[in-house]
Amino acid sequence: MTIRRLPEGLANRIAAGEVVERPASAVKELVENAIDAGARNIDVAIVEGGRQLISVQDDGFGMSADELRIAVERHATSKLPNDDLVNIATLGFRGEALPSIGSVSRMSITSRPMEGEEAWTIKVDGGKIEHSRPAALTFGTRIEVRDLFFATPARLKFLKTDRTEQAHAVDTIKRLAMVHPEISFSLTDGEREVLRYHATQGDLFEARLARLGQVMAKDFAENAVALDAAREDAKLTGYVGLPTFNRGNSMMQFMFVNGRPVRDRLMLGAVRGGYQDLLARDRHPLVALFLKIDPAAVDVNVHPAKAEVRFRDSGMVRGLIVSGIKHALAEAGHRASPTIGAGTLGAARKEGANPTLFGTRGRHYSGPAASTQGELADSAYLAQTPLDADSYNRHAVDALDAPTGQAESLNDPAVAEALQKHPLGAARGQVHATYIVSQSADGIVIIDQHAAHERVVYERMKDALLSDGVAAQGLLLPEVVELSEDEAALLVSRAEELSKFGLTLEAFGPGAVVVRETPVLLGETDVQALIRDLADDLKEFDQAAVLEDRLAEVCSTMACHGSVRAGRRLAVSEMNALLRRMEITPNSGQCNHGRPTYIELKLSDIEKLFGRR
Repeated sequence: MTIRRLPEGLANRIAAGEVVERPASAVKELVENAIDAGARNIDVAIVEGGRQLISVQDDGFGMSADELRIAVERHATSKLPNDDLVNIATLGFRGEALPSIGSVSRMSITSRPMEGEEAWTIKVDGGKIEHSRPAALTFGTRIEVRDLFFATPARLKFLKTDRTEQAHAVDTIKRLAMVHPEISFSLTDGEREVLRYHATQGDLFEARLARLGQVMAKDFAENAVALDAAREDAKLTGYVGLPTFNRGNSMMQFMFVNGRPVRDRLMLGAVRGGYQDLLARDRHPLVALFLKIDPAAVDVNVHPAKAEVRFRDSGMVRGLIVSGIKHALAEAGHRASPTIGAGTLGAARKEGANPTLFGTRGRHYSGPAASTQGELADSAYLAQTPLDADSYNRHAVDALDAPTGQAESLNDPAVAEALQKHPLGAARGQVHATYIVSQSADGIVIIDQHAAHERVVYERMKDALLSDGVAAQGLLLPEVVELSEDEAALLVSRAEELSKFGLTLEAFGPGAVVVRETPVLLGETDVQALIRDLADDLKEFDQAAVLEDRLAEVCSTMACHGSVRAGRRLAVSEMNALLRRMEITPNSGQCNHGRPTYIELKLSDIEKLFGRR
């Protein structure tokens, strides 16, 4: 067989197989070109899901007749002025989109630069380029793609229904619109306007939140908190939804890297890590994250579709996302989704440590680690007895700055009035020995006493772990775990870090480690599986995520079993003490499984139910 160079048209069709997977892929490439051209208004039209027609018109810089001719040739671009593939500042850069689309469709491009005297048009029919000629257009560019895939009929067989293909195109425009709130976007299907996003005003955070409200959900703004974090050469901004504002799938999670929409497994995994102890495993948060990073630290030239990226320091990126989300949600304090209240209106033993949990193997321990162990046990035990009237209630009253005489009784009118000024108000009673009813300044609050105290206890446990470290238990028989040489070396290099989590290991030959101590909280654990999972985590994320997650799960279980149970009657002073503790506890708006701990009903809404307004 003789090696030969493929014809230009065939080469373009092969390239189109990667660049233009479906109509939405063509929409993405054309809209990105418009954004790179400085457009402030982008209008898209598709007919029959994009099979018959895709039209994109913008008011960007435009192209001259000579530029039009070059633009439809392979690897022709204006976006790499210095031939620098490292510092890429535009969405497109490969110079493949237009010739690839033109090779599998009937494409026409009409354009006029702002300073140009006339517009020009050029046509590409199945890869055959016609001569350019004068045309009528104010300024900017209009591209029409007709009969997509007519030159590659086999590809047509893999397309879905018109509705499905249109949905993919809508999703593409939504993602690009989210990162460019200063641009107006519209989409029609030949009969009706499918979407229209007007340019939003204000600073970046305000404009972005307004656009996110247009795209994601109209109530996203009131159910989200701003995120602004930085680490090394990376900056992460955006908005993350409150844990109680969630969905059954991850379709409402949007990631952007240097202004480019991406679908990245690392970032999606980091989002799960950020919500790890705030949501049930089958629920998913709503987030929009915008990562700005040194272009040299990320490779966007991984795939022609440019939806995948690779980070030079993936562990740093994951850590930034996880810590950024946790910090933002902690700053929200006891805040829970206000839509829960709206939905409600619409639907108008004292004992020591558990030996099974903590394990019975190993040495006796004392000192700071043992102190931590005691604090954890105390936190779990605390809820099994009435809340301490001397400590909790004094804290609750002192926070009011009430006169000494009034502090003697929480039934004093002045004290009760002052309590109502707190976010969660003043407890008025208990319903079915399960729910606390509180009166706030402008409504009522219903609190699930078990869910609320569960979160309070859990956060105390985490604080104890962070302040004093994790207690370790020595193994009577040290366990040898065989690994590959690189995995063993990686674990040994992180031995000091792992010891802070109660895991002590050291090298045992070139391809093995010996484990001498494990965390007390894990009790009887599968050491072999734990070490192998840790090795996988360190290779992928450069962090011991699995160990942290397992410790968090144990703390969550302890908090659930060690908190005030439903059916236990509380005194009013105990109820108020719990409310005050919730107000100063991070993430207390939801329990460890993502369920809300309270529902707030505004007085004005209640009055509407009774026809008083």
